[in-house]
Amino acid sequence: MTTCDVAIVGGGAVGSAIAYFLTRDPHRTGKVVVIERDPTYAMASSSLSASSIRQQFSTPLNIALSRFGIGFLRNATENLSVDGQPVDLSLRENGYLFLATQAGVPVLRANHAIQKAEHCAVELLEPGVLRERFPWLSVEDIALASFGTANEGWFDGPGLLQAFRRKARVQGASYVADEAVGFEKNDERIEAIRMAGGERISAGTVVIAAGCWSGRVARLAATALPVEARRRTVFVLDCREPLPARMPLVIDASGVWARPEGRFYLAGVSPPEDRDPPDLPLEPNHEEWDADVWPVLAERIPAFAAVKVVNAWAGYYEYNTWDQNGIVGRHPEIANLIFATGFSGHGIQQSPATGRAVAELIAFGQYRSIDLSLFGFERIAAGRRVQELSVV
Repeated sequence: MTTCDVAIVGGGAVGSAIAYFLTRDPHRTGKVVVIERDPTYAMASSSLSASSIRQQFSTPLNIALSRFGIGFLRNATENLSVDGQPVDLSLRENGYLFLATQAGVPVLRANHAIQKAEHCAVELLEPGVLRERFPWLSVEDIALASFGTANEGWFDGPGLLQAFRRKARVQGASYVADEAVGFEKNDERIEAIRMAGGERISAGTVVIAAGCWSGRVARLAATALPVEARRRTVFVLDCREPLPARMPLVIDASGVWARPEGRFYLAGVSPPEDRDPPDLPLEPNHEEWDADVWPVLAERIPAFAAVKVVNAWAGYYEYNTWDQNGIVGRHPEIANLIFATGFSGHGIQQSPATGRAVAELIAFGQYRSIDLSLFGFERIAAGRRVQELSVV
């Protein structure tokens, strides 16, 4: 049997961020083991995300998590360098541009008030200003827009994952290429994790950070965790007429989004609930392009009327069916079990702050930087939802 102080089930961006922060202090002792069933990360949400970061949320805690994240990304080399090698995460801070028809104006204004109270760099743009600043947009039906002028953009998500993993290992974390298939527990604690390869791992603290598979892992501990895999398709576009290099990530009132990616563009949409069942095959849904994405983009960005899809991929959201926000913190009854999952598309951008917070909870018994109690597991049993209005 392997014995450790902390066992993290899931070595994606969130799990590896926790391992990184737990091992960052050379004076802190304790063995950290990360269990990752697929070290190639071929199906990991961290590898297949569109990897964007924003502060235009309606929940102050989400804003705080991403605020720490953008600073961490800017200082990636200082934070994650190994042997002095620079870490380039290709961070582009072009901002987010949310568009609203008249029906969406009240929500946009309410969100803006929250964001300004949290000192976010965000502007509300009336149609005339919007048309002048972004002349490549068609805004006839747009009543108001919200533009993040700083601290928003996109980056190399798979690069962040690998940098977290590499640095955590250098700092002393051990990665085990195996799958957790069972928990041995008494009424109050997990005593050991059974692995598919036959090994048993005993840990003082167990963290479930298994992304979209976290619900399945939690069931091994007889716990119902409302996290499941929801497929999202990302389309890669080639456009005859290049748009400005500083084009922001545009989110149409319909939910369709698009942004630059090198000489190409990325686009997609979250399908409606009745067409969004769990555990679909991890294959691009090309029907979404014809039915949902292209008709909107061709009207909203006239240059995209002649766009060509040159590639596409699918990834999973670790979708929290309860309220689409992260589930972070201790299990109320199993004393040594902690969750860090269910971010519903925000995991890659919130991984640095979540990693730091969970490491604090383990090391000190409490949050010291950002208090994530609002996202605690116990809210589900209490019937309390944290409603985020800016879901993409």
